[in-house]
Amino acid sequence: MTAYMICTIDVRDAEQYKQYATRAGAAVAKHGGRFIVRGGKFEVLEGEFDVQRVVVLEFPDVETVKRFYASPEYAEARQYRLPVSDFNAIVVEGYSP
Repeated sequence: MTAYMICTIDVRDAEQYKQYATRAGAAVAKHGGRFIVRGGKFEVLEGEFDVQRVVVLEFPDVETVKRFYASPEYAEARQYRLPVSDFNAIVVEGYSP
């Protein structure tokens, strides 16, 4: 079943974050994922949502997301993100009627 990785991000250093984004994008592609949302403009319709950036990735299934997240390629990318951003991520199964 399709799975989605949903991330909320606050970036403190946009230049260094670009180093992460480039590497993370390559890692996503290598693991069969694709970006659905990559930091586009958003509007809060209800409740509290105090973040700068939202990213949604689609993968074939939850196990593929977990392999991507634990991969050496993503571990390298993450080293560029950790010191310059606050990052939260979840994986959620897609809907199948």
